[in-house]
Amino acid sequence: MSAAAARRPCAQRRVSPLRAPAPVSRARIALLHFDDRNPMHPTHPMPEEPLNGTSMSEARRPDTPMSDAAMSDAAFLDHVADRLAALPAVHAVTLGGSRAQGAHHPGSDWDFAVYYRGAFDPAALRAVGWEGQVCELGEWGGGVFNGGAWLTVEGRHVDVHYRDLDVVEHQTAEARAGRFHWEPLMFHLAGIPSYLVVAELATGQVLRGDLPRPTYPEALRAAAPPVWRDKAALTLRYALGAHVPRGQATEVAGALATAAAQTAHAVLAARGEWITNEKLLLTRAGLREVDTLLAALGSDPTTLRRAVNEAAALFRGVS
Repeated sequence: MSAAAARRPCAQRRVSPLRAPAPVSRARIALLHFDDRNPMHPTHPMPEEPLNGTSMSEARRPDTPMSDAAMSDAAFLDHVADRLAALPAVHAVTLGGSRAQGAHHPGSDWDFAVYYRGAFDPAALRAVGWEGQVCELGEWGGGVFNGGAWLTVEGRHVDVHYRDLDVVEHQTAEARAGRFHWEPLMFHLAGIPSYLVVAELATGQVLRGDLPRPTYPEALRAAAPPVWRDKAALTLRYALGAHVPRGQATEVAGALATAAAQTAHAVLAARGEWITNEKLLLTRAGLREVDTLLAALGSDPTTLRRAVNEAAALFRGVS
């Protein structure tokens, strides 16, 4: 994220003073909870006990109508898709994440993407009036993951991602040719490949407009795995030289986790399997055994060196 973006947080639509929330404890005010439904959503409140004997339904946010729960998922999907599709410059709207792939649970977020061409202004999304944070273009790092919004719509947690069609089409062509680049992104241990936006096309549901559904390019299957494996090897090599001799268990643990994620990207690329985030990355790649290595870490250099070497052997053997 740029320095300017760091100084300027995403604009947040505040509750009107006429509908201000009931007082809550100072302890709750101090909490900023990133829950397992979506660690990227900083506006999700932490579940808590009823306030002063009030039931959770009575203690719900005052700007969330009680009738929201009655809206069916299908009606909700249409409602949001229609509003997003009506934004200026938007050509298509998709549903992504676990709900698009049928792997969601009742508390899962709703992940939407707006595909725009030309000048898209997040102010138009802000003007819709949904509660939450609407970021400017580029505020999520300035790369292919172009920014978005964290919202509450009809009582449901919603993420909206901005996708520039010119960028998506370029990265699709690059992936077809077996080319990609790596970008850092918050909450992603291994960062992301530029073909993530192509994976989203392949795995999402198009709700409005028309978008291609690319298959996994053979050229990318050949090119991506060695890049990711080289990254993993370098990560482990650095840990051996810089952290192991100092007995720095935390740094070694971070290196093992990062190298595991990098290796998992290599494994899935070799299989020709799309992945859009790291939530199930290690599981799908068959690398959950690294959990055991991390749980057994000590702080003496001998133990740390053994763990790194065992991880390297594990990563070499997975395919």
